[in-house]
Amino acid sequence: MANNSEINSNNVVWHKATVTRERREQQNGHRSVSLWFTGLSGSGKSTLAHAVEERLHQQGCRTFVFDGDNVRHGLCGDLTFKQEDRSENIRRISEMIKLFLEAGVISLSAFISPLRIDRQKVRELIGDGNFFEIYCECPLEVCEERDVKGLYKKARRGEIKNYTGISAPYEEPLNPGLKVNTSKQSLDDCVELILTTLAEKGVRINSNCKEIDS
Repeated sequence: MANNSEINSNNVVWHKATVTRERREQQNGHRSVSLWFTGLSGSGKSTLAHAVEERLHQQGCRTFVFDGDNVRHGLCGDLTFKQEDRSENIRRISEMIKLFLEAGVISLSAFISPLRIDRQKVRELIGDGNFFEIYCECPLEVCEERDVKGLYKKARRGEIKNYTGISAPYEEPLNPGLKVNTSKQSLDDCVELILTTLAEKGVRINSNCKEIDS
C-alpha cells in the first residue's frame, strides 16, 4: 500500500490547462461540488446517492457516483479492510474527487468512512467549500434488519473481522452539512431535502442546467 508520504515523483510539474474549472462549470451550468454520504452499512447511502444523481442528471447536470463497492473492484482493489487500508481507500477517492471537481462534475461519494479524522482529511484535501457531508442516520438494528448483503450476520458470527458497527467503531459526524434519517424519512423526502439544500447553496449558476429544486 502506498500513501502520500511514500510517493516520490521527481521532476514533475503540474500542468495548468487553458480550459479551467470555472469555464467548465459555466458550460455545465452548475458548480462542481462533492456530496459525501456517510453512515453505517445498510443506512441507504448508495441508494440515496444514486437517487440524487438520477434527479440531477434529469435536470441536465454533470454527475458521477463513487460507490464504495465499485471502487474496490478496481482503483482500490488491492486494499484490505484493515484501518490503515480503509484510510488509504478514502485518500485515493479524495484525490479522484479533486480531479472531478476540476472537470466541473458534481461527485456523489457513498462510503461508510467511519472515522471523523478520515472525513476531515477529505475536507482538507479538496477544500472546505467543495465538501458537503451528508450523514445518513439509521439505527444499527434497522441496518441489521435490512442486511442486504448478509454481512452483519457474518460479522455477528465472527466470520468478518473489524466490521463497522459490530467489531469496529463508527464515529457520527459532529456537524454534518445535512443529516437525513433514512429509517424515518422516505427516499423521496431525503432526495428533495438534498436538492433543496443544493439550490440554497447556489449550485446552479446559469440556464444551461435546469433549476435544482423540488
